[in-house]
Amino acid sequence: MLGELLNRHRSLIVIIVLFLVLATTYSVVTPIFEASDELWHYPMVKYIADHWSLPVQDPQNVGPWRQEGSQPPLYYIIGALATAWIDTSDMAEVRWLNPHVDNGIITEDGNTNLVIHSSREAFPWRGTVLAVHVIRLLSVLMGAGTVLLTYLTAKELLPHREEVALGAAAITAFNPMFCFISGSVNNDNLTMTLCAAALFQLLRLVKVQIPNLQPPTSNFQPPTSNLQSQTLLGIVLGLAVLTKESALGLLPLTALAISYVAWRWRSWRVFLVGGIITAGLVILIAGWWYWRNQVLYGDWLGLETFIAILGKRAAPATLRQLWGERVGFMMAYWGLFGGVNVPLPGWVYTVLNGVVVLAAAGLLLRLLRLILYYLRARNLQPATCNLQPATCNLQPATCYLLLLAWPAVVVISWSRWATVTWSSQGRLVFSAISAWSVLTALGLAAWLPQRWTRVLLALVGAFMLVVATAAPFAVIAPAYAAPPPLSENQLATISHRLDVDFGGKMRLLGYDLETNEVRPGESLRFTLYWQCLDTMDRDWSVFLHLLDENELIVAQRDRYPGQGLLATRLLTPGRTFADRYVLPIPATAYAPSDTTLEIGLFDVRTNERLPITSASGESLGDHLRFEKIRILPWPGEVPNPVSFNFGDKMKLIGYHLDRRIVAPGETLHLTLYWECLAEMDEDYTVFTHVLGEQDSIWAQMDSAPQRGAAPTSGWRVGQVIEDNYDLTVYPDTPPAVYDIEIGVYLPRPPDYPRLRVISPDGRVVDNRVLLGKVRVVAQ
Repeated sequence: MLGELLNRHRSLIVIIVLFLVLATTYSVVTPIFEASDELWHYPMVKYIADHWSLPVQDPQNVGPWRQEGSQPPLYYIIGALATAWIDTSDMAEVRWLNPHVDNGIITEDGNTNLVIHSSREAFPWRGTVLAVHVIRLLSVLMGAGTVLLTYLTAKELLPHREEVALGAAAITAFNPMFCFISGSVNNDNLTMTLCAAALFQLLRLVKVQIPNLQPPTSNFQPPTSNLQSQTLLGIVLGLAVLTKESALGLLPLTALAISYVAWRWRSWRVFLVGGIITAGLVILIAGWWYWRNQVLYGDWLGLETFIAILGKRAAPATLRQLWGERVGFMMAYWGLFGGVNVPLPGWVYTVLNGVVVLAAAGLLLRLLRLILYYLRARNLQPATCNLQPATCNLQPATCYLLLLAWPAVVVISWSRWATVTWSSQGRLVFSAISAWSVLTALGLAAWLPQRWTRVLLALVGAFMLVVATAAPFAVIAPAYAAPPPLSENQLATISHRLDVDFGGKMRLLGYDLETNEVRPGESLRFTLYWQCLDTMDRDWSVFLHLLDENELIVAQRDRYPGQGLLATRLLTPGRTFADRYVLPIPATAYAPSDTTLEIGLFDVRTNERLPITSASGESLGDHLRFEKIRILPWPGEVPNPVSFNFGDKMKLIGYHLDRRIVAPGETLHLTLYWECLAEMDEDYTVFTHVLGEQDSIWAQMDSAPQRGAAPTSGWRVGQVIEDNYDLTVYPDTPPAVYDIEIGVYLPRPPDYPRLRVISPDGRVVDNRVLLGKVRVVAQ
């Protein structure tokens, strides 16, 4: 019997086994704390394991779990139960934070590591490392449950379409991001499993066969199995909302499903009993958590405290802005690893997004066919429709609506959250991943006959399997691989020798430079070659500045050596390595300009710098200037060409400053060049500021363009306007470096709304532009 069962589900078993191998591989290959938010999820587990209580969140005194302390605790409790026997007192040493990490930023030159990795992470695992791996393996098992439930959901919807169910399971199992999250410490793993289980139970609930009751009889009672299903559903829902608040969206769907079943039974008793059982179990299991939030924070969801710790956008995002962030959103759905900064190759996203577009079109085609089917069925058999549930009842349509409703609820909930916080990550809709995968398989299946559907879904699954298999080794592991020691041949081919010592600790052997000419918006690429001279008990960071003629920093890069991976405490004397840099030049950089590269080593905690000496022993101070870089202007009819779109109404296309060094009481003359993008009915005002720390204003001029002589209501599309401003620096302005800030607003009290700046890809990025820097000097 077991053999027959295994043979019948052989393909499903293969998919689940492949997933287990893949997700386990991700869990082993991904360094500790380099998975999405694992840096904060694990400290929650440790706190519970150490104290067997929950932390009280305080935005003024944030623990190492940060905002995750505001999450419902079920996943963390399970992790604590599984690892309480492990001594994790070494967490502070293992969780060695990288102070310069480019978190959430994709860079060409690394520095993607959230933490510094050492031999503590080597096998055999122990302490915190062991605890993290144990919880990761538990998460892998939860992920396998999600894959199974995806299959069961598709089978519940289409019992006779095995290939669709297997395709949906494969689309979930071989999604690289799903494998990555499943191999990490993250409460999304239990959330996905429980939400998939709840959706499956809801489908089963609404598919209960209802006999023909015309008219309904009072002595017909719902089967006991229906009450059992509602009991199980209540337990699953309670556990889900005790894991993550995104599962709360299942509650209104459950209410609708129970109402639908009660309507089909023509019974208030079904509605009341089902509602009491389900709601009662949810409250019994999870109600205490939400009551705790209300008592501690005055907010039953605890979201205000969560956001206070997480941080939020400067201004709420519009739906247009969220749409503009769709590229990053989809990247994080298919695979954006590490701290949302280690991407797959771009062509992979193109292929997978193409699959989504094809599936979405297929769903529309399937919907059209379904509508035509019901219309034809009713026209052919209007009198017997209620007697033939297999052909014309409402249950299949209800199941489809339910399958669509859950992802829709998740997207609506996410979009409300993303308007407030920077959360445009596709993985944040994974609570509905089983539904997403089933819908994708259904959409693809709509295009071809059944025998060819198998081939199409197999090709999609195989492609995803290949990508998911390659990603740990071709994408993730290289991102955290420290640069290897240099060979003698490599040392002999350094094009520019320097041989300068930094405090007897490090020696800069030399550098290679691709070019010494660059334009605004481009990047300067070069490689530094280092040698460790002595053991160090401090972590020294490298600073790189590109300074112009006025000692203003045009571009800057601070990080640990070795693409951010080599904390100097880990270096051994004699080690040599190459350190590649890609220094972006701001699009607003003033040009033409003669600049110089400057380097030094500093302690990020104290700002102390190491002294530098030349090969001959000459003291060079605490910084070294070693290469001239010419910033060339872009060709054009206006100086310093830029492109800043203000609300699709007007574009800043260039600017000019008569000087970039000024004393208190003196005046800067700023010229802006505008292009009209659309005819405007209203007259906008331009603000120009000399801006200091904490957005303090030290010079200001607000005016309609050309001091009112060129009101925006009179502009014509394509017209270029030269616009002059005089910025007189306040007499009490302290010597420092300041930004030139400009923006556009409507002079309409009380809010004086600003035009938002729209990026070339359609994202709404800000409501101001920082053009460049000026230096205020003492008189």
